[in-house]
Amino acid sequence: MKSRILFVCIHNSARSQMAEAFVNSHCGDRFEALSAGIEPGKLNPVVVEAMKEKGIDISGNKTKSVAEMLASGLDFQYVVTVCDETSAERCPFFPGKTKRLHWGFPDPSAFQGTPEEKLARTRAVRDEIEQKILEWCKTSCK
Repeated sequence: MKSRILFVCIHNSARSQMAEAFVNSHCGDRFEALSAGIEPGKLNPVVVEAMKEKGIDISGNKTKSVAEMLASGLDFQYVVTVCDETSAERCPFFPGKTKRLHWGFPDPSAFQGTPEEKLARTRAVRDEIEQKILEWCKTSCK
């Protein structure tokens, strides 16, 4: 039986979507990953592009709310917030009996500059998230 992991951030438009996709890609035999936000927005097109470069298509993903996840009645063995503490983002709290973790990453929606600069910075965050997921899989997917 797969354990469920929920990635939570503010808008569910970038970081939590990438983390969900990487877990399902790298560790999907052991975990079912989902993601949600406290104020769901629109999927970040720069993130979609960056993930396509890794061979993962998230273009059809929908943003979801934490309230939807609570209402679903699903049990999550892990809830991981991926908000950026240095930007003073308000990381949401997910109630219930679960193991809570925090992995802070910069928010691609806050990046300034040319489209190329935004994509370059998004790639860096994408790669940080993937590396964290690979470490997670190595230790948790035994």
